[in-house]
Amino acid sequence: MPKRILIGTIVSDKTDKTVVVKVERKVKHPLYGKIIRRSKKYHAHDETNSFKAGETVRIEETAPISKLKTWKVVDRVQAGKAAAIEADV
Repeated sequence: MPKRILIGTIVSDKTDKTVVVKVERKVKHPLYGKIIRRSKKYHAHDETNSFKAGETVRIEETAPISKLKTWKVVDRVQAGKAAAIEADV
């Protein structure tokens, strides 16, 4: 069975070797037909702590690493939008 691959945005990188990735999908409401957004958060393994909050990443399903982690970060799709700006003082 092939491994699932999802694309999402990192919402937290506070824990060691772990990032929390929010994956959004769009579904059609069963009665009203409007397209609505549904999201789910996944804990993914980041061995080198190289990914930061705000970045869009690709995650891949793996064998369980811990109680919550069954995904690992494969690569960066897009860098974060919250870039640091240096002030001239």
